[in-house]
Amino acid sequence: MTGDAPTTTIRVVLPAALRAVASLDKEVAVQVTGRVTQRSVLDALEALHPVLLGMIRSRADARRRPFVRFFACEEDLSHEDPDTPLPKDVVRGREPYLILGAMAGG
Repeated sequence: MTGDAPTTTIRVVLPAALRAVASLDKEVAVQVTGRVTQRSVLDALEALHPVLLGMIRSRADARRRPFVRFFACEEDLSHEDPDTPLPKDVVRGREPYLILGAMAGG
């Protein structure tokens, strides 16, 4: 046994604006080593596609940008601790991790 942390493939769905900037399909597969949390998924996504740095989270403090929301398994995770493990169905690949652009206005 090597003691290496397991690697998990996570399905990430991106909003149209981010897909256009990064020239990506709607769904992107990212490899996460160790615990699968919002932070680890976003770290892997930004490492794989550096053009997204600063577009989902602030570069200064890694906080979620205004008008960006995170969902998984029909739950809004936008205000959850970024180090909370993601739902098992996301980790198992049954459900994607969704990044959405919120809308404002009346």
